Amino acid sequence: MRFAALALLGTLLAAPAAAGAEPEPTRLTTDGSFKQHLQWSPDGKTLLLTRIHQGKMALWTLPAEGGELKRLLPDHTEPHFDGHYSPDGKRVVYVYDNLQGTDGKLRINVCNSDGTDDKTLVPHAAMEESPRWSPDGKRVLWVSTRGKNPDLYAVDADGKNEKRLTSDPAADLHPAWSPDGKQVAFSSGRSGRQKVHVMAADGSDVKKLTGGEFLDAWPAWRPGWKQIAFTSNRSGDSDVWLMSADGTGLVNLTGDPAQDTSPAWSPDGKRLAFVSTRGGGSDVYVAAVK
Repeated sequence: MRFAALALLGTLLAAPAAAGAEPEPTRLTTDGSFKQHLQWSPDGKTLLLTRIHQGKMALWTLPAEGGELKRLLPDHTEPHFDGHYSPDGKRVVYVYDNLQGTDGKLRINVCNSDGTDDKTLVPHAAMEESPRWSPDGKRVLWVSTRGKNPDLYAVDADGKNEKRLTSDPAADLHPAWSPDGKQVAFSSGRSGRQKVHVMAADGSDVKKLTGGEFLDAWPAWRPGWKQIAFTSNRSGDSDVWLMSADGTGLVNLTGDPAQDTSPAWSPDGKRLAFVSTRGGGSDVYVAAVK
């Protein structure tokens, strides 16, 4: 099975409760189609997401207050997903899957935020996934299996000066830059099940933040706070949790029996977007967080 499929399936495991969020999140979509990989635009007006619609996986945009879903790259017929806005909101990096029979050659592409000027940033060498702009817009972090297992790599915004940041035999996944660009949070199976870890931006000083016999993944740093949201199944089902950047102070933000995944913070850190099945299908919700 492709690493891409494994990464998507892994997000459907997490936990319950609501201690820091408002009781009733606002539901932004009602179509119920599969959604994942939420990200807020830097101006706070738009949500970027992966959506499977009419059997096709693609990048879609959604007004942050709710409204019409729109394809970002309507001319692309092959799967493309996991987009991430540059800090100035002018560009998007994403995964492009050049299908080859039953599998594909994943690479990292970059385009303007309106979908124009689309080009390859990281050519296919293995499975190339989870691209993330650095806060200063100068580097892109991503996951690659070019070293035989999933590790974190970084490259300049022009595609030059590639550097490998991790080299553990376990899978290192789901990278997220800290708001100041000095650290990277990620999930790793180096201690058994996937746990949230943090390291310096150059790959040094790796520390495990979460423990226990649970699956913890998809960390998302909260702007303006020294906190990280992540998904976990530590309460028996998939929920979004919040912790301090040192791993203390765990709080369950979503606390619903449904599957709650894919946390994404608004630029001011006051609202959290996430994907939930609480309405029957897979839809986008937004909650205020204290």
